[in-house]
Amino acid sequence: MKKILPGVLLSLAIAIIATILNQYVHIIGASVFALLMGMAINFFMKDTTTYKAGITFSSKKLLKVAIVLLGTSLSVSQIIHVGKYSLVVMVFTLAAAFGFGYLFGKLFKMDWKLSSLISAGTGICGGTAVATLSQVIDADDSDVAYAISATFIFDVVMVILFPIMGAALGLSDMAFGLWAGTAVNDTSSVVAAGYAYSDAAGDFATIVKLTRTLSIIPVVLAFSYLNEKLKMKQNAGAAVEQKKVNLKKIFPWFILLFLGAALLNSVGIIPAALSSTLSTLSKFFMVMALAAIGLKTDIRDVTKSGFLPMLHGFIISAIVVIVALLVQVLLGQV
Repeated sequence: MKKILPGVLLSLAIAIIATILNQYVHIIGASVFALLMGMAINFFMKDTTTYKAGITFSSKKLLKVAIVLLGTSLSVSQIIHVGKYSLVVMVFTLAAAFGFGYLFGKLFKMDWKLSSLISAGTGICGGTAVATLSQVIDADDSDVAYAISATFIFDVVMVILFPIMGAALGLSDMAFGLWAGTAVNDTSSVVAAGYAYSDAAGDFATIVKLTRTLSIIPVVLAFSYLNEKLKMKQNAGAAVEQKKVNLKKIFPWFILLFLGAALLNSVGIIPAALSSTLSTLSKFFMVMALAAIGLKTDIRDVTKSGFLPMLHGFIISAIVVIVALLVQVLLGQV
């Protein structure tokens, strides 16, 4: 407890300031304020050792708690309603991310593992997808750093620009939530962009993102199979140790808790007053998580990643943004 307390308190302080700022400036939302403030503090802070454990706790565990608590204010019918549209859009965005990722990876003469990691980060769930996929394709640590940096920079830009673009396009809360949930990369960035637009859009975006996160399972299984086949081919039939995929490790279990909370709310077990309180607490925990993510991010390290991976990530992310919006137009959601 003592280890995590300093980092948690720092994240809490930033979240409180960001929430107060949001009462006066409504353009980008409390989550974005928290993210940018955290990054600024990281830039000037020389030693983060004291805060590291608490920052990690806030950025990982607290965000998952926030998402589970969000389920107490939603109903299963809402989740199904949003999910059925997101699945259609998700199929096209995943195809675009990996298809164009492969083509531009070839064009830029990038290693297939690096281009695949960037595509996974862009198409599924940012750093979580990158880290998970790297374990089954034997990617180098430098590739992981490049891929996370490439997707992160675009995410920071999109968190700020998405609400502005959504307002300019006149998108409804649901349309914007569907767009953000299928086009913005990391879960935290989806949350930040969604709630910066409106509370309803934030709820929709989070549900869509959770649906999209589940695609990490078939993608990781497919790439695990592909990597083993390539290793066997390279070794010209020599015996190759088979790497097993641990489904328990890659499955996002907190999603089941989120669905369970929504089910309890749907059947009326959670009183309306308690549901409202937990929803407010959920949003504040999300702001704290964004503050912690900012505190973990050293912008100087991100800039060292190189030009081509960054360009690759930007192009693929831009394509996913456009495809997600076009599919919604074809579905009549915009």
